[in-house]
Amino acid sequence: MNSMGRMRGASSRVNIFLSLVLIVFSFSACSGQGRTLSLASDQPSQPAASNAAPVAVQDSYADLVSRVSPAVVTIRSTERSRPAQQFPFMDDPRFRDFFGDRMPQQNPRQVQGVGSGVIVNANGYILTNHHVVDGAIDVKVELTDNRTFSAKVVGSDPPSDLAVLKVEATGLPTVSLGDSDKVRVGDVVLALGNPLGIGQTVTSGIVSAKGRATGLSDGSFEDFLQTDAAINRGNSGGALVNTTGEVIGINSQILSPSGGNIGIGFAIPSNMAKAVMDQLMKTGKVRRGMLGVTIQPVDADLAASMSLPAARGAIVTNVTAGGPADKAGIKRGDVITAVNNTPVNDPNGLRNTVAGLAPGSNATVTLQRDGRDQNVSVALAELPPRPREGEETSSNGGSTGNERYGLSLQVFTPNLAEQYGLDGQDQGLLVTRVDPNGSAATAGIRQGDLIQEVNRRPVRNVADFTAAIQQSGSRPALLLVKRRSAVTFLTLRPGS
Repeated sequence: MNSMGRMRGASSRVNIFLSLVLIVFSFSACSGQGRTLSLASDQPSQPAASNAAPVAVQDSYADLVSRVSPAVVTIRSTERSRPAQQFPFMDDPRFRDFFGDRMPQQNPRQVQGVGSGVIVNANGYILTNHHVVDGAIDVKVELTDNRTFSAKVVGSDPPSDLAVLKVEATGLPTVSLGDSDKVRVGDVVLALGNPLGIGQTVTSGIVSAKGRATGLSDGSFEDFLQTDAAINRGNSGGALVNTTGEVIGINSQILSPSGGNIGIGFAIPSNMAKAVMDQLMKTGKVRRGMLGVTIQPVDADLAASMSLPAARGAIVTNVTAGGPADKAGIKRGDVITAVNNTPVNDPNGLRNTVAGLAPGSNATVTLQRDGRDQNVSVALAELPPRPREGEETSSNGGSTGNERYGLSLQVFTPNLAEQYGLDGQDQGLLVTRVDPNGSAATAGIRQGDLIQEVNRRPVRNVADFTAAIQQSGSRPALLLVKRRSAVTFLTLRPGS
């Protein structure tokens, strides 16, 4: 019994000893850790493992957003659109021959669109995209303080996809346009707008690339800033701002197989937007310089075959006879490398640079010919406006005037008779396209109709049609239309 007690006593003393050792070790470790942390803070002169300068972290952009967001507005547009055809088999000539044209037709309906805009002038001028208001018959602007104004389109420019609106208000919040030429890839940017109509939204990202040309729009004058800041439908026309609160781009497009944001968005640079905006505000239209050449890019093989120092510039493939370039002595095969000392890297850059110059002004064009650089002075002409979709010019002259009437015409010839179910002896103008938002669609005119008379006068070419319509003045024009075997009268009201 005494032996067992002695053993238990010894064991107890051992346990106590081990506990004391562990406690001492724990205090030593904590003390050592404390000393290590203390040394790191007490000796800031110790060099870090890396020599890279610390990067400042921006915790919040709330102050910037609160300053900029009141100048970013929602734009709601009302457009006319023809509904989907209820009876698609009516396009089959066999069904039309059986049923005739007695199937019910729906009137064009109105559809609503939502986009964004930026107030650039306290007296009510708003910058947005052309495609936000294209074809709109009514435009409303909503501010962040819930005020709503009716807006008129001061001017719209399809080639740059820009438009300027005006509301009758003063003292509006504004945001300034920055210098997009100073933007660098990697700069932090914020995108503001009304995506999908859910309300004003702010997203952030960086500038992913510069000088992009997507070809998704008109394709003539593109110099996009690319960003991964989320841009979706409804963001169009909104602001892409830098961290100082300046607008450096107008959000315009996204590249996506699904139609939603995948981190590839495009904004029109502010310098291009400002140049277009100033002209639209002054005259309602944009005038651009023209060189009078057709061009193609320089690739590595072309550069090697032409003994060029680098694969850059634009090769002249054709010179318009009697045009500015022709008069200045520019020839096919010349490689244009600069305009007014601004380098030309590719055809898109050349188009943008020349278009930004005033018609009638002189430009110094640097080109390479036979391995030597040359400078020539060119007096630029004015670039003619492109025919908009739905406009055509017939061989007999004249445009249908798509903006007013919304249809395309061509002179009817016997070889078209079978295709459209008409007689080879018929005469008049064949409707080749109808703008669903135009007055022709409202009048009930369809593709394939043959317009034979306007105001009881035969029309044989586009000039006849235009003259007869103009003589109607503000009155609706009376059209005699043959649709396959049926003949009917329709009234066309310009701009209705």
